[in-house]
Amino acid sequence: MPDISYVVELTAGFDERLDAIEAFLTETGAALAFDDLLSELRTTVIPNLRRFPRIGRRYLDHPPQSAEAMAQLGALPVGAPESLREYLHGDYLMLYTTVDAEATVYLLSIRHHRQLSFDFARLWPRA
Repeated sequence: MPDISYVVELTAGFDERLDAIEAFLTETGAALAFDDLLSELRTTVIPNLRRFPRIGRRYLDHPPQSAEAMAQLGALPVGAPESLREYLHGDYLMLYTTVDAEATVYLLSIRHHRQLSFDFARLWPRA
């Protein structure tokens, strides 16, 4: 059986998250880490996904518990949630999906582990 090499595509959402990571790293004085991330995507992550598209953990193995996330999953096309996977690489967690009929991996989102979804300093300002 010949090896099948998948195509890896970056979605607009993934690009937006890369921009947010660049801003976050620049703000925290670690701008060079963004160059390292781009290099790792090119040299490790994308080649791994091309060769092993199921390398990541199934997203639904640990489904979200919030009503908002469940509603978003419910709005996806039938079968789409089952194809979501998570890939952990260094300080980054990536969400992707595979479309076997197209032999394509779509990178959907990426997040640095230190990026919080809440701005606690803004929520609880000092008196």
